[in-house]
Amino acid sequence: MTTTPSPNTKTLQPIEARAGCPLYEVVKETVVSAIETGHFLPGGRMPSTKELSRQLGVSLVTVHRALQDLVNVGYLERTQGRGTFVVEDRKSKTREFRFGLVIRREASVADIYHSQILEGMRQASHEHAIDLNMMHFENDPRMDCDGHLLINPTQQQLLEYADKLNRNQPVLVVGTKSSIKGAPSIDVDNANLADQAIRHLHSLGHRRFVLVVGARELSTSQERVKGFDAICDQLGIAREDRVIVQASSWHLLAQDKMKLTRALNIANRPTAVFAGGYFLSLDTYDAVSTIGLRIPEDISVVGVDDPASAAHLSPPLTTLRQPLADIGYNAVMTMREHLTNKDHELHSQILQPELVIRKSSGSPR
Repeated sequence: MTTTPSPNTKTLQPIEARAGCPLYEVVKETVVSAIETGHFLPGGRMPSTKELSRQLGVSLVTVHRALQDLVNVGYLERTQGRGTFVVEDRKSKTREFRFGLVIRREASVADIYHSQILEGMRQASHEHAIDLNMMHFENDPRMDCDGHLLINPTQQQLLEYADKLNRNQPVLVVGTKSSIKGAPSIDVDNANLADQAIRHLHSLGHRRFVLVVGARELSTSQERVKGFDAICDQLGIAREDRVIVQASSWHLLAQDKMKLTRALNIANRPTAVFAGGYFLSLDTYDAVSTIGLRIPEDISVVGVDDPASAAHLSPPLTTLRQPLADIGYNAVMTMREHLTNKDHELHSQILQPELVIRKSSGSPR
């Protein structure tokens, strides 16, 4: 007979904002403290998001983000139709290691990129009783961590954060190339993303292209630009037949979208776009629609990342699927193997993307 875990019914006290600390981080700390002190019991169902919002005196959005973070790092688990529960066997295992998990403050752990990397990390940490402690690059590093996993930093963030660390604490860079000696990285082959996208579009007959790519300071963007230029050179695509629209952020701001619409609205316009990110793909769909063109009849689009919604866009998105969960899982396991066996040196790994062909790419007319 299946039993339903008892709900955690104890009440939390309202929290107060702290200067320099996002409110959702205060909520996370409050919930973790409540779990570790036995206020919320292992296996017990958490109060609803609405109830926690009422108890803590914060918005539903703030509570939702805090709880999602705690699901990602293994404190909580969600069951469809039943609710959110405290992970039952977390405290029954002896903690093997504690890793600092460092992300950019502006990053959303709910987006496809971060959520899948974090899910891979959560799975590996759960298998081996590893604590993941999330923090931001602006924070001082926790010196009680055995190692640090730095997710998609800019090179400036990487340099500044590494400079603050104890030299005995190993560092692994996740989701971008590392420029620091002794801090290897695990990432997808970003040049190959561009290579596969342009080869696919070229095979359909396209000869004029736009690359829409993320912020200039990210090495992922830099590698995708290099890959784009390399494959265009190899295929004999003239310089005047390739346009690069560099976004100011992870999506197209108003001025960026204006650059894209201008590029697509000229007489001898490009017939295909490679959008180097999922949100950039959505922005490209919007820009194409704004100027009265159709996908793929007038403009073919290939994107990056493959959340469930990609197959339900109109038309469904042809995209390069990154092995994001594998990147996260491998990062935790690589750091664990290094700490368990000092002869096992940290080393860089490059994983390959997979082209998923749908209806957003077709032959030019």
